[in-house]
Amino acid sequence: MSDGGVRIEVADRGIGVPAADQPRVFNEYHRSANSGGYPGTGRGLAICRRIVERHGGRIGIEENIGGGSRFWLTLP
Repeated sequence: MSDGGVRIEVADRGIGVPAADQPRVFNEYHRSANSGGYPGTGRGLAICRRIVERHGGRIGIEENIGGGSRFWLTLP
């Protein structure tokens, strides 16, 4: 990044996160509509968001071309 920070991206080819769920995926206890057959509490991404924000960064999600999701985070 031009400001000296760093951007990290992690992509997968899993079930993906529907576009309608992406704005809420980092909220505590939110589970996507298509996650019914998968275990989880809906807390993991909320914890990640808290950690990144407490370090002055940002976190987000995008659709991964070819399927799945692309998660990114920036840190100063």
